[in-house]
Amino acid sequence: MKNIPITVSGQAFVGEDLLLRPVDIVIERGIITAIEEKRKAPRVWICPAFFNAHTHLGDTLAMDCGVKGDLASLVTPPDGLKHRLLAAASPPDLVRGMRISIQGMIVGGTAGCADFREGGIAGVSGLREAADGLPFLPIIFGRDGGEAVADGLGISSTRDIAGADGLAKDAHHAGKKIALHAGERDAADVDDALSLDPDLLIHCTHATKKQLRECADRQIPIAVCPRSNWTLGVTTSAHHPPLQLMQDLGCKILLGTDNVMFVPPDMLSEMAFTSVVYRTDPKVLLRAAVQGSELTGSPFFIRSGVRANLFMIDPAQSSLKFSRDPVTSMVKRASYCQISHNVFNL
Repeated sequence: MKNIPITVSGQAFVGEDLLLRPVDIVIERGIITAIEEKRKAPRVWICPAFFNAHTHLGDTLAMDCGVKGDLASLVTPPDGLKHRLLAAASPPDLVRGMRISIQGMIVGGTAGCADFREGGIAGVSGLREAADGLPFLPIIFGRDGGEAVADGLGISSTRDIAGADGLAKDAHHAGKKIALHAGERDAADVDDALSLDPDLLIHCTHATKKQLRECADRQIPIAVCPRSNWTLGVTTSAHHPPLQLMQDLGCKILLGTDNVMFVPPDMLSEMAFTSVVYRTDPKVLLRAAVQGSELTGSPFFIRSGVRANLFMIDPAQSSLKFSRDPVTSMVKRASYCQISHNVFNL
């Protein structure tokens, strides 16, 4: 049955430009083999699957434990609140918590994430176990030695980790990706992060124009996490993170949700919040919610010749049927309960 071609018909957000087109999408052996115009296609919306560009799924067990204190006391290794809670948790409970979070992400149209995984090699193995058998692809940035068996190295911040340059050099030598938190509470650690030739920067909440221009020139993706920034008190302004400046400079913007202990890994909610607070073009946000999938080597954008990773919403089943602009409505109004079907081929 899996090898039988299927056809998905509707109004699809096609390509990186997310152009809404009435089409038949032909899928064979999990690959989109044709996208054919169909003038009378049903009014179902077909959206590329989301990719959450920054998570800490292990934090599921610390959910809503109380947000009190500054950034350092809450999440900075090795003695932040989250690290103490994770150290006290049993491995089976950690795996169970991460699996439940992944299942919720799948229901919400998310087919993968880029996760910073604490706990060394055992932590990386735990996340792989949590995702086993699910239509979901985590790109894992390991820590504490876990980078040796992960997809890459995840560094909290160059100011928090001694010998970050040596770790990055080893990761590069091993052909691993490198991701760093940078510019979350100020701009002081961004230059050091850039010097490590990263594949991904997280936050850049307070990065300067010069630093962002370098990110744009070098095409280093930036995963912004606005709800987390506001929850943790590292911003109280729509100027941080500087999303409009990032756009103006040509930065590659990705969207993530950060720590599950503070913010649910729900990309629809992240887009809606960011749209309201930052007044960002909805198409920019929808693209940012998908574009992190480039880290997998097979982006989720709907086009011929790639693996089919998409989901459907039938607007006729809700007030979305009155939408005059499906992209805007997808970003500002859609919820996971309106998703009728997922087609994930990872």
